[in-house]
Amino acid sequence: MTRPTFLVQLTDLHIREPGRLAYGRIDTAPYLREAVASVLRLRQAPDAIVITGDLSDFGREAEYAHLAELLAPLGATPVYLLPGNHDERAQLRSSFPTHGYLGDGEFVQFNVAVGPLRLIALDTVTPGASHGSLCSRRLDWLARELEASRGQPVVIAMHHPPFRTLIGHMDDIGLLEGAAELEALVRQHPNVERIICGHLHRAIDVRFGGTVASTAPAPAHQVCLDLAPDAPSVWTLEPPGFRVHAWDGQRLVTHLAASGVFEGPYPFHDNGALID
Repeated sequence: MTRPTFLVQLTDLHIREPGRLAYGRIDTAPYLREAVASVLRLRQAPDAIVITGDLSDFGREAEYAHLAELLAPLGATPVYLLPGNHDERAQLRSSFPTHGYLGDGEFVQFNVAVGPLRLIALDTVTPGASHGSLCSRRLDWLARELEASRGQPVVIAMHHPPFRTLIGHMDDIGLLEGAAELEALVRQHPNVERIICGHLHRAIDVRFGGTVASTAPAPAHQVCLDLAPDAPSVWTLEPPGFRVHAWDGQRLVTHLAASGVFEGPYPFHDNGALID
C-alpha cells in the first residue's frame, strides 16, 4: 500500500513581539511552540504544513521575526503561509524572503504540489478591514488554476470561510464578497477534495459546492461556541488543536488533532486478551 500524503493545517496564530500579549491578556507564542511540538510528535511526518492566515496580530516586522523563530523547529518540512485579516502582505513577503511562492503581485495566491495533491491558496484579505472578499480577478485566477489541475486532487486553502457559521459576530466579518461565485466555480470541479479555512478559531464542517469546506481550531484561543444571533465577540481557552488532511490515493481523510501532551497511550488489551 502506498504511503498516504499528509498535509497539516495550522491557523490563526496571532503572534506578537516577544513578551507582548494579544488582546492584553494572552501570550500566544507558547501555544504555537506546543503546537509545533505536537506536529513533530506525529508518527507520520507531514509532507507539508499550511497556515491559513492571521500569522501575526498586527503584521509587524518584529511579529514575523518571532514567528520565524517559533516555526524553525519544523526544519526542512515545507511550510506555506497565507495572509489573514491581521497580516500585511508586503511585510509578510519581506520577512520570509525564501518563501518564493508568496510572489510579488497584488494578492498572495499560489498553486503548489504536496505529493500528488495540488494545494491552491486564495487570498481573501480586504486591506484595512476584518472581513474578506474574493473579487473577479482572484476568482478568475482560481478558475485558471483549477482548469490546469484537472485530474488531480485539489485542496483549496483560504483564510475567511465561504459559508455562514451561525456565529453572528464572526459572520459579520466573514467572506462578504465572492462566496456564491466561488461555490459555483468549485461545483464545476469535482476533483476539489476540500476547502480549508481559518478565521473562526473553531472546527466547523459544511457541504459546499459539492465538496466539504471546513475551518480549524487555533493553537491558543478559540472563539466561543455561541449560536445566538446577538452572541458577544468573545474568546475562550478551550483545548487547542489543528487539522491533519491525509490523501490515501482515493480520497482525502481529515482528522482533528489535539495540541498538547496527554496521558497515554494505554493498550485496550493485555497480550491479546481484554483486561478485566
